[in-house]
Amino acid sequence: MIEIMRTNDIVLISVVSAILEESRIAHFIADQHMSVIEGSAGFLARRIMVERDAESRARRLLTDAGFGEELRRA
Repeated sequence: MIEIMRTNDIVLISVVSAILEESRIAHFIADQHMSVIEGSAGFLARRIMVERDAESRARRLLTDAGFGEELRRA
């Protein structure tokens, strides 16, 4: 899997996840449960991961949805 986005914004994560799910793009939210270790301070960003073969499709979809600025550069 490859990282396409890293953020602390849980609302953004939810929206991006919903967009990917609706388009049937398999994805994984890495570091989602790190708040237990960090004490909910919010300094560890969550990473949105997709399969390498779905990366360009996911990037195009998220850019079209207005989230191009939040995407990690390849």
